Amino acid sequence: MSAELTRRTAAELAALVAGREVSAREVALAHLERVQAVDPAVHAFLTLEPEATLAAAAQVDDRLAAGEELGPLAGVPVAVKDVLATAQLRTTCGSRLLEGWLPPYDATVVRRLREAGLVLLGKTNMDEFAMGSSTENSAFGPTHNPWDLDRIPGGSGGGSAAAVAAYEAPLALGTDTGGSIRQPAAVTGTVGVKPTYGGVSRYGLVALASSLDQAGPCARTVLDAALLHATIAGHDPLDSTSIDRPVPDVVAAARRADVGGMRVGVVRELGARATSRASRRASAQPSTCWPSWVPRSSRCPARTSGTRCRPTT
Repeated sequence: MSAELTRRTAAELAALVAGREVSAREVALAHLERVQAVDPAVHAFLTLEPEATLAAAAQVDDRLAAGEELGPLAGVPVAVKDVLATAQLRTTCGSRLLEGWLPPYDATVVRRLREAGLVLLGKTNMDEFAMGSSTENSAFGPTHNPWDLDRIPGGSGGGSAAAVAAYEAPLALGTDTGGSIRQPAAVTGTVGVKPTYGGVSRYGLVALASSLDQAGPCARTVLDAALLHATIAGHDPLDSTSIDRPVPDVVAAARRADVGGMRVGVVRELGARATSRASRRASAQPSTCWPSWVPRSSRCPARTSGTRCRPTT
């Protein structure tokens, strides 16, 4: 049962919890057991508090039993990049300088997760203060790619991407300045999105570059990423750069999955192989043909559908 739950998408898990087919506590326990089994090799997490996680999951079960209306991802575990403040939970930014810091408050995105009924699983590894692109530069040691433990998971948010790819968490939060969500997603065969600047609050996000930083979703399917984005997005008066406009309905767009008319750009500077006849065909038919130079791990069908891929771990 535990293995089955960890292979489910976030949307599937939320439906199971809402339908009382499984409890949020059971879902959290299954993922904690998965973390215990594989994270010694992957090292996606820096901080775990299993008792607090299970207690939070039990509270979600109680809230649902009392008839409280929670978000569409209620009961789903989520990992959080260790650059986002979490009240009374260690936040290090991957640095020994903050090794013992216990923030007195939640970042706005973390608060919104809790309010919507998501269960905080733990804090994920990252390049120190988000300065890196491989998650090899954490003061607490590198994170490994679940598809091949000898390879990097990307960075700076490789811990979040690796946790999702290794089925340790169905969802994770990352932050992106110049690619720290998107690049790890590409490297680990997952889905990662940098929201429009101002679309997600930066309050409680330890800055790398305040004029570029954005928190965003990491997931195994586009729909899951959209559901997580909808949960954390929206105007926040605590962030002076926050956009005071309605959040676009990204969930409906993900459900439609209409990619008609989209184009795929090919960077010619990548070399002859990137401009081969096969890649030109792929540009014309992006949904049916992968160019030969795209790594096999990046062809993971989970990036565009609900299909579940299987890392080596």
